[in-house]
Amino acid sequence: QAVVDCLPGVASYVGADISAGVLSTGMDETAELTLFIDVGTNGETVLGNADWLVTCACSAGPAFEGGGVEYGMRATVGAIEEVWINNDTLEPDYRVIGREGEKPRGICGSGLLGLLAEMFVTGVVDKAGNLQVGRSPRIREGEHGPEYVVAWGRETAHGRDIAISKIDIDNLMRAKAAIYAGFTVMAQSVGVDLADVSQMLIGGSFGQYINVEKAVQIGLLPDLPAPPGSASPWDRFRFLGNTSIRGAYMALLRRDVRAHLSEVAQTMTYLELSADNSFYDAFTSALFLPHTDASQFPSVQAVLPG
Repeated sequence: QAVVDCLPGVASYVGADISAGVLSTGMDETAELTLFIDVGTNGETVLGNADWLVTCACSAGPAFEGGGVEYGMRATVGAIEEVWINNDTLEPDYRVIGREGEKPRGICGSGLLGLLAEMFVTGVVDKAGNLQVGRSPRIREGEHGPEYVVAWGRETAHGRDIAISKIDIDNLMRAKAAIYAGFTVMAQSVGVDLADVSQMLIGGSFGQYINVEKAVQIGLLPDLPAPPGSASPWDRFRFLGNTSIRGAYMALLRRDVRAHLSEVAQTMTYLELSADNSFYDAFTSALFLPHTDASQFPSVQAVLPG
């Protein structure tokens, strides 16, 4: 005989998970300009503060959740969660979820993000995501075109080489381009410069495992300046994990918070990106590593070869 309460959404692609997420972050009660991103298939983003909130969604696809990538998988036992590539030999090192000595079965979202960043800064791929075949035995022609071998079959749990192909890379680049284009167009639509964002909040179960530096290197997150009084630009970023369920808990425990959640949802102005001609241009520009306009990513330029 329990009561089932459906929390309020904002629009078709900005649902109750985002309303609850905004509530749990407290961004609707702060004077600081805040950008909140739920990194997932829809790539929902909210920008604003206690005075105003604007939101949008972009079809990022499931690439960063392990979908659409041949050896992509969820962040469970056997998933490669982080990758490093030697700048001189182009040989990889990786960390696998599970017990010590666990053999890899695939690559989860955080591993794919880190792998793409490492491939870019070491020159395994160029800014268009093209693999430099011939530079290493690991860069070869595979069944689906050029690919980079992360783990040889003798190292894996299933005996097959774990590799990332050009097709996989293209899927990842489309996903990151959609998310980046989404929040940049939204910021421009309200006359906000991303450099003025005081804090960037990243939600979603995948969001708590993102390496900020590598996410910036591929152009998924903006290259923001260090906040006042800090030497590190990474201090602007906060990872909050599953903000949706935290907001649901808050609404469940207190009726006044549940009522406030309805106000939060009503406060958010929804921006329909499919009706905005500038989104396609921004998306196309972001289909490079880290971006067509390199000046937007000065910290990345500083670490690139040459």
